[in-house]
Amino acid sequence: MRRVFFALAAAALAGGTLATVAEAQVATRGSRSTEGRRETADGTDQDANRNRPRIQPLRRRAAAGPCPYVKILYEGARYVELTDNRPSMQNVGFTGEIEGLVSDCAYQSDEPIELEIRTLFNLGRGPQAQGDQRTYRYWIAVTERNRAVLAKEYFDLPVNFEGQQTASVTQDNTILIPRATATVAGDNFEVLVGFEVTPEMAEFNRSGSRFRIPAGQPQTPAQAPAQTPAPGAQ
Repeated sequence: MRRVFFALAAAALAGGTLATVAEAQVATRGSRSTEGRRETADGTDQDANRNRPRIQPLRRRAAAGPCPYVKILYEGARYVELTDNRPSMQNVGFTGEIEGLVSDCAYQSDEPIELEIRTLFNLGRGPQAQGDQRTYRYWIAVTERNRAVLAKEYFDLPVNFEGQQTASVTQDNTILIPRATATVAGDNFEVLVGFEVTPEMAEFNRSGSRFRIPAGQPQTPAQAPAQTPAPGAQ
């Protein structure tokens, strides 16, 4: 288990959600599986309903109120390397997709919220991927809901494909969120998860573009539709 620390700079937050500048503690641990995966070059399933790894649920714990909202940021949900930023199947390198997440929390009285997040990453190697190993980066951000970002921390996700085209990795993170008083409930906070992506990758994700043919297979040029002669033409 690896532990990292980052500060929640919340001294001046409107409404006093957090009383002072405080420390949030994040612990992360992971596991890897490559069984039963067939993905396209951008990390999506070729067969979405068969042999799909599932996220194991977290242990349910008691909380004095609702848990923070936990979401995947849309523009950071996928990681697609494109040679020269050209969206072509043959230009795809390493890919990744945050397939989903589950979360649970615990807190009582005015104690900090202890939030657990389990995230499933599906990763792939396109035609331009070099080697079996790639270290991806992802981040977790804690925000005061619909307001300021309180903290954001980056994590390395080293992956060894071991000769395979795809891999699945599950990461567990634990976050401590201090509260000013016992009346501050978990739904005052929102936690976002995403890959570290370039501006071009973020724009590609926002556009909704996807590669759906299997990685490594050449694209078949589309044939022009047959022309119907105009009335009276010879």
